[in-house]
Amino acid sequence: TIGSFPQTPKVRKARADFNKGEMTKADYEAFLKTEVERTIRLQEEIGLDVLVHGEFERNDMVQYFAEQMEGFMFTQHGWVQSFGSRYVRPPIIYGAVNRPNAMTTAWTQYAQSLTDKPVKGMLTGPVTILQWSYARDDQPRSRTCLEIAHAIRKEVLDLEALGIAVIQIDEPALREGLPLRKEEWKDYLDWAVTCFRVASGGVKDETQIHTHMCYAEFNDIMPAISAMDADVISIEASRSGMQLLDAFRDFKYPNEVGPGIYDIHSPNIPAVEEMAGLLKKALLVISADKLWVNPDCGLKTRKWEEVIPSLTSLVDAAKTVRLDLKD
Repeated sequence: TIGSFPQTPKVRKARADFNKGEMTKADYEAFLKTEVERTIRLQEEIGLDVLVHGEFERNDMVQYFAEQMEGFMFTQHGWVQSFGSRYVRPPIIYGAVNRPNAMTTAWTQYAQSLTDKPVKGMLTGPVTILQWSYARDDQPRSRTCLEIAHAIRKEVLDLEALGIAVIQIDEPALREGLPLRKEEWKDYLDWAVTCFRVASGGVKDETQIHTHMCYAEFNDIMPAISAMDADVISIEASRSGMQLLDAFRDFKYPNEVGPGIYDIHSPNIPAVEEMAGLLKKALLVISADKLWVNPDCGLKTRKWEEVIPSLTSLVDAAKTVRLDLKD
């Protein structure tokens, strides 16, 4: 999967109780460990190949990291609409960004201790943290982004040192960060790609770097996406019926791609045949040895009763298409 699993009312209540001092740290961590273990076991039962810990400890993909880094401050009630009825509180970058301590290693290491399958380390990328925060205006955005990139780099190297062999650095905001004036695109893309490569570039060759990008038109920025040099990129593709992959056909993207085959923005539970059909369309553009099978995006906003049958169908679709390829 892309990363997150359902943030149920039970999970959100436990976090709220802990933040209000109504639940002890020990009880909260015990609760989270139960959620992580249940999710690891479920993924094993479904038959997924690369697992995630579920991100139950995270309030938001940017706020969670910003709260653990220096140089950020936060509002109490500064809610901003994200999509639909979802709201976030963007952090405010006021000073030099630094990562004083590890941010994700404990939960990723715990999840990996529960299974022999690879567990993916999950991080938010520097461009997205910058883009979804209120950035300081007394220095170039590129400099602030580079500070964030160095902080994320430390986390990447710590995860690798713990034996985490698959690390995803999400950059869903890369495309939306393009300046309005097209003549400014090159400068932006140059420093955005540099920041991603600073964050990801310290690992050994055998460590697999993933990134994820949300629904967008990629044709104009394919050279930049390629220059990021992620081993695997996952994108939202199911709603377009794989039409977004035309960009990857035209550009001849050199690495591996995971076009989403499960639209997580819909309560619809897709059938095996529907998902297999999307995979077959993807195979017209991407060779089988470079094709990953995954949902469009994280599953944070969905319900377990939707997620479990959908992921089961996703795995069955992969098996079906693998058998067709053998024939």
